[in-house]
Amino acid sequence: MLRRCSMSHFFIATVVISTLISILGQQRPWTTMLPQELLGLDLRFDKNATTMASTDFGRLTQVLPAAVLYPSSVQDITTLVKSSFSSYLPFSIAARGHGHSIHGQAMAHNGVVIQMGSLNHTHEIRINVSSSSSDFYADVGGEQLWIDVLRATLRHGLAPPSFTDYLYLSVGGTLSNAGVSGQTFLHGPQISNVYELDVVTGKGKMVTCSKHHRSELFYAVLGGLGQFGVITRARIALHPAPQMVKRTRLLYTDFSAFTRDQEYLISLNIGEGFDYVEGSLIRDETEIDTWRSSFSKKDKEKIRSLLAKHHLIYLLEGTKYYDTVSAPTADQEVDLLLNGLTFIPGFAFKNDLLYVGFLNRVYDGELELRHKGLWDVPHPWLIIFVPKSRISDFNEGVFKKILKRNSTMGPVLVYPMNRNKWDERMSAVTPDEDVFYHVGFLRSAMHDWEYLEDQNKEILSFCVDNGIKTKQYFPHYTTNTEWKNHFGPKWNKFIERKKSFDPKGLLSPGQKIFTSMPWQWK
Repeated sequence: MLRRCSMSHFFIATVVISTLISILGQQRPWTTMLPQELLGLDLRFDKNATTMASTDFGRLTQVLPAAVLYPSSVQDITTLVKSSFSSYLPFSIAARGHGHSIHGQAMAHNGVVIQMGSLNHTHEIRINVSSSSSDFYADVGGEQLWIDVLRATLRHGLAPPSFTDYLYLSVGGTLSNAGVSGQTFLHGPQISNVYELDVVTGKGKMVTCSKHHRSELFYAVLGGLGQFGVITRARIALHPAPQMVKRTRLLYTDFSAFTRDQEYLISLNIGEGFDYVEGSLIRDETEIDTWRSSFSKKDKEKIRSLLAKHHLIYLLEGTKYYDTVSAPTADQEVDLLLNGLTFIPGFAFKNDLLYVGFLNRVYDGELELRHKGLWDVPHPWLIIFVPKSRISDFNEGVFKKILKRNSTMGPVLVYPMNRNKWDERMSAVTPDEDVFYHVGFLRSAMHDWEYLEDQNKEILSFCVDNGIKTKQYFPHYTTNTEWKNHFGPKWNKFIERKKSFDPKGLLSPGQKIFTSMPWQWK
């Protein structure tokens, strides 16, 4: 009776058995029901494991998997995917890094979630830095967090050139999207700073790929939303790390001046301007007092007076990196940059920070929010890329009108990026203009978060109604037509790559791109 059963029997059994386990407290009676190749894996069906994997940072949805894999090696991941691919009735699989998706993108309904962080508990060293040649790089596991990559590389005096603002994200997670921040204009997104990948495809094959070897898979996976493979290793570019950061914040009440100065700053070459440029909105006093602002008491009073008069302030943040050698000239270089800008006189604020402290500044905010019980709450975020030619219209319609109806629920970021720093061969998509803006509504809510989701829909509808051709970052769509519009000219290539690398549609079902395989469509 205890014979090897098909995967269809396996999943019928696991749903029943997982319930029995919770009631009877039995440990692993289901092991005899598993296919032989899965018996050695740490597959967990208990309520604690599946519930943990059923939600994410967004806390907007809950989707229960049938099981969670805690891999002890990359081979465990290969074995799992290969077993599903070989089954008559395959099951879906989603890789989960730090769980920082918003709408359940890393979930797998009645499938298996791979808890990638489990690879950290192996004896294998999963961050290896090469600093002996002119091409500095680090080989890092896809499960590794960027904060750990930073710490490991800094020990060699090196660092990746491009980060996200929040460093407690997994390498595989950000590379599956793009990985953007105020450094993107200069160095490109994180996906533009990868030399090589190890990927477990939807066929259960481990493949090493790069621009020069198996390049189609390499370009597919970067920005591919997890649709083509599980990233188990990435070779990340490194450069000499600075020691200090000279941080400058400038205030504007004129949106045209604010965007004009940002666009000028991102047009400068490496070494000529700031190393980091981001913008944001100040819409009420709570944003002056937050951890993100960190103004002095005297400066806060000045800004409050300005806000009372204008009701909306635009903040441009630029940083200049330096070390002991360049320290004597850092102030002079920043002052020269400021001479050509049109911020409000008297509203330039400068301070110096350690490089690692600046990069990891959001974590300080996380600790503060956790202390207040405001971290593990719903996050109805919306991040979109807006073409430069329409950012003024977006300001008038969204920042000044739609947002005016609500109190502040989190930061609103707005900063430009250069399209020539993105590789069009990769799966990630951007607006079809040389310069486009990252606009992020990074909001949270204790209760009644649905109205913020409704407002997100209103913002997107405003763009559609006014012909503003945006692209979503962390895209969330529900129809094939919406996905086709999102990928635009890349859609057919995206389908071809899916057919090549995940023909049964096993991977990342939470993205909801393929509810059935395109080659089955009529």
